[in-house]
Amino acid sequence: MMDYAGLSAVAAVAQEGSFEKAAKLLRITPSAVSQRVKLLEERIGTVLIVRGQPCRATPQGELICRHIEQVRLLEDSLSQRLPTMLGSNDRDGHLTLPVAVNADSLATWFLDATTEFSKRTGYLLNLFIDDQEHTAEWLRMGRVVGVVTAHDRPVQGCKSLYLGSMRYHAAASPAFIKRYFPDGLNASALSLAPAFLFDRKDRLQEQWIHKITGRSLNFPVHWIPSTQGFIDAGIKGLGWGVSPIHLLQSHFDSGALVDLCPGQFIDVPLYWQINGIAAQQLTDLTNCIVTTARAWLDTGVDS
Repeated sequence: MMDYAGLSAVAAVAQEGSFEKAAKLLRITPSAVSQRVKLLEERIGTVLIVRGQPCRATPQGELICRHIEQVRLLEDSLSQRLPTMLGSNDRDGHLTLPVAVNADSLATWFLDATTEFSKRTGYLLNLFIDDQEHTAEWLRMGRVVGVVTAHDRPVQGCKSLYLGSMRYHAAASPAFIKRYFPDGLNASALSLAPAFLFDRKDRLQEQWIHKITGRSLNFPVHWIPSTQGFIDAGIKGLGWGVSPIHLLQSHFDSGALVDLCPGQFIDVPLYWQINGIAAQQLTDLTNCIVTTARAWLDTGVDS
């Protein structure tokens, strides 16, 4: 039989970041939380919580956190069917759903989908940001219950639904274009013009350059880990970058930004993948995400 008191203590410390806050959540003393975590670590034979400011779960501790979240999902589903079985005092705080999403979806449509769901259910969200090409790995490792990803093939034990394609255009300020592209857009000019990259996983600028020139180029880079930062820095003339058309259109209309190559764009297909166990309890979340995404994204062709 699993030691759910110990498992819940580990999950609470990881969620709250300290033994003191975990104690308040569990309505026990900090020393009791510490004892439960220590006993479970000794029983399993591995460290589950890295003590610090804040405390954080080890990879083994994260597995426990995900297990507790899935147990709570099942409890929540059961309590809705048998409301007298689980009283409010039996629940250790709100249920928090860990989800991985790409920054551009978060900056455009994702919050519209999850806000309505959270208001209706009371569930909390723990969002992790990663490139759409890498979010599926979070699901594969069991660190989240769902992801927005560019991969259509379901992670083992998960369900995958097509959301639509996010369209990206390359943009820069008129002054930047005048400075770096006086003779028009070409490979030589692109190799000298500073571009924006979100992080070292970001390949969209490289993909756009290859689509336009048919070549892979080296180019100077500003590292800006912010979707809105791409837009703001572009308007200020710091460089050029590839951004969602939803965020660019008003700036194209005002003239603050210019489409570097009108008619040329990149479509990135996005999918919602969710853990098979969680999918049964989170049908409403999936419906909100799919409905909202398809209202924002291009669903005409699965590219």
